[in-house]
Amino acid sequence: MTTDTPWLIAGLGNPGPWFRLTRHNAGFLTVDRLAERHGARFRRRGIGVQVSEIEVDGRRVLLAKPQWFINLSGRPVAALLRRHGVPAAQLVVVQDDLDFAFGAGRLKRGGGPGGHNGVRSVGEVLGTRDFVRLRFGIGRPPKGQSVGDFVLKRFSDEEQAALPGVLDRCADALETLVRLGLNRAQDALNVRTDARLPSGRESPVS
Repeated sequence: MTTDTPWLIAGLGNPGPWFRLTRHNAGFLTVDRLAERHGARFRRRGIGVQVSEIEVDGRRVLLAKPQWFINLSGRPVAALLRRHGVPAAQLVVVQDDLDFAFGAGRLKRGGGPGGHNGVRSVGEVLGTRDFVRLRFGIGRPPKGQSVGDFVLKRFSDEEQAALPGVLDRCADALETLVRLGLNRAQDALNVRTDARLPSGRESPVS
């Protein structure tokens, strides 16, 4: 039997097949991996969002992919919270993050958007930053490339080869969050792993 109040895990990204493996769609890729683990499929709900539903240790978890462009993510996320009676404290937003190297990530509650327009949109529409964020590291653009071009480019071949392992670690952390709470999930995500960055440096998931 599931508990009454679900979690909502919203991955941020841009809709459409062209954007699928771009860095800005790390949020979509993470919730896709979580749905895949549980044999769930995404279905369109109205015009603004795709939703899937899974169960983690008896807890109902909604997975969402807003289908507006990433800087307009707040309205469909807020609509889902209202529709399902989910408090902001049980919202998780999965975003790409330039401040962490590829292969690294961090879970935290609250804080500013750090230049991420999708996170800013969610906070502004909800009127609160009291939600959890999973910050999926994508690294910084190489010299001479703009941030806008970088985030809308596909992951490199080396990154794509490592991507399944990174997505699995993020999915593990999200399941731990639902089961055991934020502190335990942060500990799990921060554990040093044997994964390697494309440069050959050991990757701390921190």
